[in-house]
Amino acid sequence: MIQEIDQTCCPPLVGSPLSETEAERLAEALRVIAEPARLRLVSLISASQGGESCVCDLTDQLDLGQPTVSHHLKVLTDAGILHREKRGRWAYYRIEPEPLQLLRGALDPRTVVPGPSAQLGVR
Repeated sequence: MIQEIDQTCCPPLVGSPLSETEAERLAEALRVIAEPARLRLVSLISASQGGESCVCDLTDQLDLGQPTVSHHLKVLTDAGILHREKRGRWAYYRIEPEPLQLLRGALDPRTVVPGPSAQLGVR
């Protein structure tokens, strides 16, 4: 089950022991990104010209079917990792940095994470 990624899902992993609930929430948040196709999508979009990509371009680069790519894009968008903008027939995606910063901060407490208003819309 995908959850909303926010400050409560991503407590620092080191520094103090995680409760069972904190560990479960953090694991759910990490599952969103810990899938090879989703990692590639995040990488492809962040490396693309202008920092955004059309779904039509991503399908060819992944060698996956359009329904599969669309599913992974929806998971990442619902999690708040991607922002989706519809332009005519096509959807364009760009990275939302705050959710990735929250995950990075959970794994490395030296990383500065955004304030409590930052959220990943993982449901």
